[in-house]
Amino acid sequence: MADGPAGAEPAASRQPPAPFSPTTEPLEIIRWALDTYPDLLMPSAFNLNGVVLLDLAAQAGYRGEVAFVDTGFHFPETLATRDRLAARYPQLTFVTLNAGAHPDDGQTGPTLYASDPDACCAARKVAPLQAYLRQKAPPALLNARSRDQAATRADIPFVEEGARVKINPLAHWNRQELEAYARAHELPVNPLYWDGFLSVGCWPCTRAVRPGEDARAGRWAGKGKTECGLWAGEGRL
Repeated sequence: MADGPAGAEPAASRQPPAPFSPTTEPLEIIRWALDTYPDLLMPSAFNLNGVVLLDLAAQAGYRGEVAFVDTGFHFPETLATRDRLAARYPQLTFVTLNAGAHPDDGQTGPTLYASDPDACCAARKVAPLQAYLRQKAPPALLNARSRDQAATRADIPFVEEGARVKINPLAHWNRQELEAYARAHELPVNPLYWDGFLSVGCWPCTRAVRPGEDARAGRWAGKGKTECGLWAGEGRL
């Protein structure tokens, strides 16, 4: 792996043991990941999946960083959710990259999100996180994607190879399971979620999901785009 230490064991030999299956509990996956990649890092945008994963990771003993990218276009509810989570989990280190960004900060043109959303995402979200990961060089990333979020995620495994190993403990959980967990544990879910924003991104490019649509249909609606570039495309993690 490009960012791994010299002489590190090949990632392919660190796949979960055979007993892991689609019914394996996320906590078991997370505990395996912490044993195998003790210096892993968790990026998060604090959507429903991310909030559930935070709680599970804290239960499993994760004490590392939670990296969030401030694009300058986040809903106030998203930033408030971040702050509530930081207060709830003081054992974790919440890191805000690009902190203080705003629409008129000059990083991008004021309407780039409309004319070229890929370029806007690349500059405001992907680049800050990629730069941070180059600096930190974590051996793996713990992330909250699940298969039922979108067609682009329909086949993600528990352990995903790439520029970095990605651990996906919630890969096989559906929205109903995630909501049930969040309610049972009284988690501070972004209030926009309960108003139909099943995946909350930047406010110019996010709308509520309509009946029958998948969870990410409200992201970049009408743009032929469902991923920001972190998990798909040439710049994927």
